[in-house]
Amino acid sequence: MTHIYAICNQKGGVGKTTTAINLAASLAATQQKVLLADLDPQGNATTGCGLNKNQLEAGCADVLTARTPLRDAIHANLFGFDLLPGNAALTHAEVGLMSEQRREYRLRDALQNCGYDYVLLDCPPSLNILSVNGLIAADRVLVPIQCEFYALEGLEALMNTVERIGQRTDTQLQLAGILRTMYDPRNNLAHEVSQKLLDHFGDRVYRTLIPRNVALAEAPGFGQPALFYQRTSPGAVAYLALAGEILRRQDATDRKAA
Repeated sequence: MTHIYAICNQKGGVGKTTTAINLAASLAATQQKVLLADLDPQGNATTGCGLNKNQLEAGCADVLTARTPLRDAIHANLFGFDLLPGNAALTHAEVGLMSEQRREYRLRDALQNCGYDYVLLDCPPSLNILSVNGLIAADRVLVPIQCEFYALEGLEALMNTVERIGQRTDTQLQLAGILRTMYDPRNNLAHEVSQKLLDHFGDRVYRTLIPRNVALAEAPGFGQPALFYQRTSPGAVAYLALAGEILRRQDATDRKAA
């Protein structure tokens, strides 16, 4: 069974792409078959995996517009996981899709029977046809959130979006969890926001905390996940812990559904 996670937050700068890349590498390190799909026209996940986003023969845009089958657009086994890359062509694809039938379901249709254990979707930090494709394709939403003043406001907007999409489509989209990123234990505001998240969302907040870490910031510049750039760094270790927590939660969910 394939578990599809949309990594999404309508607020930028919260560690969304960092989470997508490093979680993909960490899940792959636990022997899961993983696909990371870059739905963001900025193509940061693609660059962060060492590919030149300006020299792609095919990518996510071609899959969404049905020019290329999924299997022909994938770059296999980059860091133990496969990548469906993205670049500025996604902006043109978005415009082209506006007049198409079932435009919101293109990614979900492409991922049918894809054969992966986990598919991670790095969604754009805005509500558009690309992010809607990601949310409709997914069965879970993972929300990275920085523990700062405006974080809760942005989270409320995202939860409303997820609810509206669930009501208007035939999807069973659920919140997988909220991930606290760029966490600085010396910051009193971070503690306060973290506690508010725990009070409001309870066990839907992941126990794993992703710290502010130099290796996480530097690794994309070398086109590598932190696990390959600096394996023992606090950031790399934290994402391995997150992968373990996700696997345990998903296993418990699957057993309840059985």
